[in-house]
Amino acid sequence: MTTRREALAFGALLAIPAFADTPMTTLRVEVTNDIGKPVDRAGVIVRFIKGRSVSKLGKKIIKSWEMRTNSEGWVKIPPIPQGEILVQVIARNYQTFGGTFEVSEEERTIQVKLAPPQKQFSSHPDLQPTEPAKKP
Repeated sequence: MTTRREALAFGALLAIPAFADTPMTTLRVEVTNDIGKPVDRAGVIVRFIKGRSVSKLGKKIIKSWEMRTNSEGWVKIPPIPQGEILVQVIARNYQTFGGTFEVSEEERTIQVKLAPPQKQFSSHPDLQPTEPAKKP
């Protein structure tokens, strides 16, 4: 009986490092326009898409945040598990930005430069405005 308890205790001690906490990253996303000015109130979506945590006994950690930039054009994301993340930035009067990033350090700053919207393309000819019909 004592040997069995000792074996279980020894096995538990060996398993502790395997179930240690997942390394985390504090993320900061800075959003500017094409001339370098900060973009206020841009929607920033960050999703943890790839990685695995053994601290949750094999369950995947899936995290997602949706925040808005401050008046200085940046947002600080709470600690996120290290691995592959998806960052999407949406702002009025700018093209939407999306990209994946590999994070493996304790602190990371991602700089996003938003482009102005593209001119709309149409295969139809331009229509000239007409004057409304006059009533007799």
